[in-house]
Amino acid sequence: MLDRELKEFFSSYGLETWEFDVLATLRRSGPPYELTAGALNRAAMVTSGAITNRIDRMAARGLVERIPDAGDRRSVRVRLTGSGLALVDEVLEPHVANEARLLAPLDPRERDHLADALRTLLASLGDTTLG
Repeated sequence: MLDRELKEFFSSYGLETWEFDVLATLRRSGPPYELTAGALNRAAMVTSGAITNRIDRMAARGLVERIPDAGDRRSVRVRLTGSGLALVDEVLEPHVANEARLLAPLDPRERDHLADALRTLLASLGDTTLG
């Protein structure tokens, strides 16, 4: 049900949920808003073929561009375009408000408990990125 709510929200901006995930991951990387395809692959937790397909589709829409990696000729960096940056910046605040709306039925103590339980579950599955 949460996935359906998020899909509906992102579709109102012409986005798929996975597209927002890629845009937000690049945005979080800080200027110049770029990462290697491998780093995006690890963040998205999908196959290399899936991330290539996603980058292709987003590049065709003008949201990202591929940049040769100056430090490693075998590698390509994926960078937000001006349009991609503008779109993620437009969507971010309403997305946070939408997530707050979805979690509103839980009081702060319940939200903290849920966050702790999800953190424990992720750690048990090998995710150590949350510390």
